Amino acid sequence: MFVFTLCLFLWSWLSSIHGLEFRYHNSVEMEQYLKDINRMFPDITHLHSIGQSVEGRELWVLILGQHPREHRTGIPEFKYVGNMHGNEAVGRVLLLQLIDYLTSRYLSDPLVTRLLNSSRVHILPSMNPDGFESSARECMYTIGRYNKNGVDLNRNFPDSFEGNTEREREKEVSAVMDWLKTESFVLSANLHGGAVVASYPYDNSNGGSELQGSHSISPDDDVFVHLAKTYSYNHREMHNGNSCYDSQDFTHGITNGYYWYPLPGGMQDYNYVWAQCLELTLEISCCKFPPEAQLPGLWEANKPALVAYIQQVHLGVKGVVTDSYGKPVRNAIVEVAGRRNLCPFRTDRNGEYYRLLLPGNYTITNNSFIYMYAAPCLQVTYPGHKTLTQTVQVQYGPDTFSAHTHNFFLQKSDYSSKATQLPQSCTTPNLGIRESDGATLLPSVFTTLTLLLLQRLLLL
Repeated sequence: MFVFTLCLFLWSWLSSIHGLEFRYHNSVEMEQYLKDINRMFPDITHLHSIGQSVEGRELWVLILGQHPREHRTGIPEFKYVGNMHGNEAVGRVLLLQLIDYLTSRYLSDPLVTRLLNSSRVHILPSMNPDGFESSARECMYTIGRYNKNGVDLNRNFPDSFEGNTEREREKEVSAVMDWLKTESFVLSANLHGGAVVASYPYDNSNGGSELQGSHSISPDDDVFVHLAKTYSYNHREMHNGNSCYDSQDFTHGITNGYYWYPLPGGMQDYNYVWAQCLELTLEISCCKFPPEAQLPGLWEANKPALVAYIQQVHLGVKGVVTDSYGKPVRNAIVEVAGRRNLCPFRTDRNGEYYRLLLPGNYTITNNSFIYMYAAPCLQVTYPGHKTLTQTVQVQYGPDTFSAHTHNFFLQKSDYSSKATQLPQSCTTPNLGIRESDGATLLPSVFTTLTLLLLQRLLLL
């Protein structure tokens, strides 16, 4: 511990003198920097690749936290993704600066220390390194925006409003989708350029009940508006709503994505609908690839907002659902009354759930076979278990670096009940390369047949 503390002190001292240079680091330099950080701070960082780009560049993710190598119960997972469009380069720079800021201040800055001790922060500085390497240093044009195949990665995700779940995915998109299967992310943001505004779901609509006027409203709209305002009002200028001379004005510096412009196949809607991770799109610079002389100012404008937004991962309520034997329950449905999510939120493999909610009183209901939406309830649905209703007062968790903890202990019911069927649109889309579909489907067929045979034998 002494050696680790000494290393932290020396790195903090060196960073205060030199710091990470404000410039555009190419992919080789970025990789070396991430490896150096991981080598210097092995106790609070973990570096891994979630896949490769079309041209074979690694998609590096650095995890920061007190336990960076593994998930711990009660510690929420957060992520930032940058450089999804290769020519929108400021996010890439800011996320490297954020890594430098967090690592150099751990144990010396109380806010940073509590942040990393209470959450696990994943940073993907560049989702589109091929596009970045081919970009022209221009403010408004599209050279480098797309990946090597000429595809806009922010139009390539499955879209519940479009029914395009079976189309071919780009390597970078498939890597992110696979990544979302390995971690139960609670909150996220992806960084873009060309405007200064915080955009929130939905980005798309098919004219259903979500379409209210010119907005596409999600069931968690109040939370999304709060999150967007958290970023915009902690930003030096974003909340003014008129930072770019050639852009429209945005009240409070935020916008509903669909109201701004409809966007099919976007990453933030995919995160929210299928990965139960609330995500914003942060447009952080008027110029997509500004001169390097502007980078220090852009960092200072965004730094407080980047940190404050991570802290919002502690909104609402969290807990573990266990069965009558004390075993964590996976895939129990956890829903809030009045928030009919397109795909119900479910517990993860550890039996954990996280629901980002604003402060207020919520009646917590475990329901074994039906939904009840007459009152403001948080509901847990698991077949064959009794209904449980409790009232919980949710405080503002970010101030204490912890959401309110409420565990569910389910009890067996005296009668049998059928499993709640998920909507057809919630069937997990293909997350890998198409050629591997047969290999992944075959075991599931045998598993299904085995379960049916066991069920038939038990009924004999």
